[in-house]
Amino acid sequence: MQHKRKLVFVCSGSDCKKSGGKALRKELKENFKHGEFKGQCKLISTKCLDMCKTAPVVIVGDHFCKHATIQKIITQLKKS
Repeated sequence: MQHKRKLVFVCSGSDCKKSGGKALRKELKENFKHGEFKGQCKLISTKCLDMCKTAPVVIVGDHFCKHATIQKIITQLKKS
C-alpha cells in the first residue's frame, strides 16, 4: 500500500533530544509547512528507538538516518 505522504519518524528520547533532535524536529516541521516538501510529508514523533549511540535518529520511509542532520534527511526524502 502506497502512502500519499512520506512518513518521517523523529525519535524524542532523551539522548536524541540532547544530540539536537528537538531542534531537528522543529526545523523539519517548518520545512514541511513552508519548504519544498510542503504537504508531501508527515512528521511523527516517536518514543525512544533504542539507538541512543547514534543519536539523533530519524526514520524516513524504511531508512534509518543515524546522526541525522537536515541535509541527510532531505537527501533521503528526495531518493524515496
